[in-house]
Amino acid sequence: MSKNTFNIRTDLALEACELLKTEEEIKLDGIKSSTKTKNGIEITYVEIFNETGSKATGKPIGKYITVETPKIRGNDPQVKENVIKETADTLSKLIKPNKYKNILIAGLGNRYITPDSLGPKVVAKILVTRHIKDTLPETIDENVASVAAIAPGVMGITGIETGEILSGIIEKINPDLLIAIDALAARKFSRINSVIQMSDSGISPGSGVGNKRMTLDKETLGIPVIAIGVPTVVDAATLVNDTMDRILAEMAAASKDKSFYEMLDSIEGEERYTLINDLLTPYAENMFVTPKEVDAVIERLADIISNAINIAIHPALNPGDINRYV
Repeated sequence: MSKNTFNIRTDLALEACELLKTEEEIKLDGIKSSTKTKNGIEITYVEIFNETGSKATGKPIGKYITVETPKIRGNDPQVKENVIKETADTLSKLIKPNKYKNILIAGLGNRYITPDSLGPKVVAKILVTRHIKDTLPETIDENVASVAAIAPGVMGITGIETGEILSGIIEKINPDLLIAIDALAARKFSRINSVIQMSDSGISPGSGVGNKRMTLDKETLGIPVIAIGVPTVVDAATLVNDTMDRILAEMAAASKDKSFYEMLDSIEGEERYTLINDLLTPYAENMFVTPKEVDAVIERLADIISNAINIAIHPALNPGDINRYV
């Protein structure tokens, strides 16, 4: 690993891979990574296939796919349509709609805190069909999945672990698959509200903001879990650390005597992060940063993700049909 690799707060597998030195090291560490660009959208595939790769990145074994473009933050209808299509296509590969017919969708997070409200806002736009499939099965095409959805809230409000709530629901309604949507944390501010990550490895609610709860995965819940998330915040100490890297690189490049900047840059990542965090603590303890326009962006992201999910899990319906009932 590079000297600046440490337990940095990021939920994105692609950022964890960026902290590794080289492609050769990534391969040796049990990780496959590739990127392609389509319609101005960067799609990155990361697969962690053994414990070595999991330890190197701090992420569970599994597939991680990100759809990334800074234009997601804008309000361009064509960009929105393209992102929905790419996200839906990716989800179709992970979800396998012909395999999973009974699906539970959970919108994680606190609906009263805007950067954490993505999950509940997505759930509000999901086309739920379980009640219709149970009562009027003859009226529903067999390629329309049986879908239930819930926003379980957070333990600070309910007093119950999200995992405990979902375990009870799963035991009662017996879904084949859980799709969990949550807000994430990134290490780079440029990726805030511009990346959608999908994975088949489950999710640990609150892990990106240092508030890790019960992991939601096949081992804990008994069914496969697809996680969808967007980074909406960045840890203040992480942001300062990343900014320091850039400043030191620029100043070293412009200076004839590089020894001072090289000395500063030689401080190990964990030590530097701890120092920055200690300096910030009296003034910005446990602070996370989010853009000022987060309200409008979260609404647009909720539209994109809910549409992508609806298209992926209901292959018999076209977007027009879905929009008519949501």
